[in-house]
Amino acid sequence: QGQLVESGGGLVQAGGSLRLSCAASGRTISRVAMGWFRQAPGKEREFVAAINWDGGTTYYTDSVKGRFIISRDNAKNTVYLQMNSLKPEDTAVYYCARAWGSFATTRIGQYDYWGQGTQVTVSS
Repeated sequence: QGQLVESGGGLVQAGGSLRLSCAASGRTISRVAMGWFRQAPGKEREFVAAINWDGGTTYYTDSVKGRFIISRDNAKNTVYLQMNSLKPEDTAVYYCARAWGSFATTRIGQYDYWGQGTQVTVSS
């Protein structure tokens, strides 16, 4: 729904933190679920986190549970991914995506619009 632009990526040492932002323009995202995915070189794009339209329900892939937090501010038309205790295995391009429906989903096929991605590199 409109353009999605990710920001906040960069280079960080293991154990550090980054906060990614996904700003939506053109149309409101307040009535749809949103998600974060990532893709490392040579690997398929994988689910990271998702959030219901109202923020009431969140899902995370097992590898980031307890370290990452997805949130949203519908008034600002923005979704966030707070990443703590980063590990080298978190290195990837991170993509923000808009879902077809209102409820959080881990399935890539349920997302209909994607941002351009932001690079996250974690060094040991």
